[in-house]
Amino acid sequence: MDLKTVAVGVVGAGNMGAGIAQKYATEGFRTVVVDVDQAAVDRGQQRVRATLDEGVARRIFTPEQREAILGRMKFSPDKDALLGCALVVEAVFEDLGVKQALFNDLDARLGKDTILATNTSSFYVDDVAQVCAHPERVIGLHYFYHPAKNRLVEVIAGTQTSKQAFSTAWRIQEACGKTPIDSKDAPGFVVNRFFVPWLNEAMRLVQEGVADVATVEAAAKQSFGVGMGPFELMNVTGVPITLHAATTLGKELGAFYAPCDLIRPVVGGKKSWDLSGAPDRAKFAAVADRLWGVVWQVATRLVFDERVCTLEDCDLGARVGLRWPKGPFQAMNDVGTRAALWAVQALAKKYPDVAVPAALVERGEKNEPFAIQLVTARVDADGTGVITFCRPDAMNALNEEVVAQLGRAFDSLAADPACKGIVIEGQGKAFVAGADTKFFVEQIEAHDVDRIVRFAAGGQALFARIDVCPKPVVCKLHGLSLGGGSELALACDWVVASPRGSLGFPETGIGIYPGLGGTQRSARRVGVPLARWLVLTGETVDAKAGAAIGLVDEVVPADALDAACRRWALSGRTRAEAAPPTTPPAGFEALWTAMTWIALPDLLKGQANVGPALDKSLKKATFKAPLAAIAADGLIKQTAASSLADGLAAETAGLPRIFSSQDAYEGLSTLGVRRPSFKGA
Repeated sequence: MDLKTVAVGVVGAGNMGAGIAQKYATEGFRTVVVDVDQAAVDRGQQRVRATLDEGVARRIFTPEQREAILGRMKFSPDKDALLGCALVVEAVFEDLGVKQALFNDLDARLGKDTILATNTSSFYVDDVAQVCAHPERVIGLHYFYHPAKNRLVEVIAGTQTSKQAFSTAWRIQEACGKTPIDSKDAPGFVVNRFFVPWLNEAMRLVQEGVADVATVEAAAKQSFGVGMGPFELMNVTGVPITLHAATTLGKELGAFYAPCDLIRPVVGGKKSWDLSGAPDRAKFAAVADRLWGVVWQVATRLVFDERVCTLEDCDLGARVGLRWPKGPFQAMNDVGTRAALWAVQALAKKYPDVAVPAALVERGEKNEPFAIQLVTARVDADGTGVITFCRPDAMNALNEEVVAQLGRAFDSLAADPACKGIVIEGQGKAFVAGADTKFFVEQIEAHDVDRIVRFAAGGQALFARIDVCPKPVVCKLHGLSLGGGSELALACDWVVASPRGSLGFPETGIGIYPGLGGTQRSARRVGVPLARWLVLTGETVDAKAGAAIGLVDEVVPADALDAACRRWALSGRTRAEAAPPTTPPAGFEALWTAMTWIALPDLLKGQANVGPALDKSLKKATFKAPLAAIAADGLIKQTAASSLADGLAAETAGLPRIFSSQDAYEGLSTLGVRRPSFKGA
């Protein structure tokens, strides 16, 4: 099944339903939106258009894209319009009776292969499914506001949900650009379970006189690294929603979760919180301890005592859904688990129904960090080993810990006799979007370029092990790959891509050059002229173009990608080291000729003059850092006469100079802020 050819239905055209539907349509799905009557449908359509108009005004969409999105949407008051949908998402009022009546109707009306999903944040999936004759197709998909913009979705299987329904729903979420996390069918699922008590504790701090609203707001922003504190967030999302969520959790889990009485007159008076006043910085530490203590207690209980989710998904939910820079467990590791234990112990003394989780006691008494898996490895029944990067919110960027975990994961599979071949994949919209540039900036500012060189040398050594592994290693390219990610892809024997896949080497545009084998393996794949084009212009090529020039070995539809990767992994075939090809691929003769003869100074000055078909691409070289471009060009040309090992050594040898340059700091520190101004120094 090609997921982009299926139709998705949404029942409920309010703020959530309209946003959910808009996201599906934006990502290319045919989308049907249904509500109780034509007036409700019309309001939903107006909501979508208003949001898209805002996107056009902010240049997120073009007017043509806006009309294309609306053209993929059908609005109707007739539930029969949902016939033929592969997935129908319910986004109606949080009333169990209303939801059950709707699911009873949909279950009888729609074919048994249609997956029925509830967006509930308050009820069990099992409670919604109990009225259905086919509860195996009922699942929870809990989206976060605003669903057209927030990438997080919690995927919840009920006790009778089939594996097929769960898998298909999960893949549809990934196909529409969401970041799914797996949650047990439990009160509050994952994120609301610790987020609602966080809001509640903020109110209790005010009620008890520990701090006023302005102080709690400022302390929360500073300690959690967020743009809005708890009270402003409640104002934006709706104070009654917090009251409803806390009431529901309180009924299920006890007094600690029940709503603070301070919220009732605000909701009753249809007011918002008054955020005015001057914060008292002397009280920031006390506020932070209480707020973090609540989050740490709930999160640890959620993961270790109740096993609602994994530690990694708990942190991911906070980072993606709440946009916190750090999840609960990373925050505990950073402050020290002993300090986290003290904060939770203080909380337990205050609230009789709060216990200190044993997992936190065990680690906190020794001040040992929680192990957070950023890279996972497994061996499936057919002998395929699968390595997965699990940092979708950071586009799976490489840093010291990620590379270390990748090394351990790869070495374990390479040594495992049950593993016949290895597939490397990334969660989310990227395979690997290069190295974590923040790490580079921090080391340059600390005058520790040697640490960068050690990191690169270690990564290069790991990629060399991947390169020479006797088992086939496959890059599953289902999204963006940049810099170090593209270098990792080319260290694999085979690159198998979906149409969403792309590769690029943007390093010379940020003052450095590819240092994990990119100058060497790219040339051995596509030839010196095309490697010069890729690295010196930073041009990103899609999967189709990548296949045409030799970067990609096969392009298949998204729904066939897993099977194709397994086929290559189990083929027994590996790729031997080879010299760069010396003849151009079909359709790239003119580019090959141009990049064979154009001198680097002319390229950097924009004086290629090879015709309008190529000049637009080649002009991108004029924005690159001269020192980096000179170094990269020399390394690429070296591949014609040296071994891979010698070329890799030369790459590493040049890194101290390039990372010590002014251009490197300029390019790395301005990334995403402004266009760098390179001086050639």
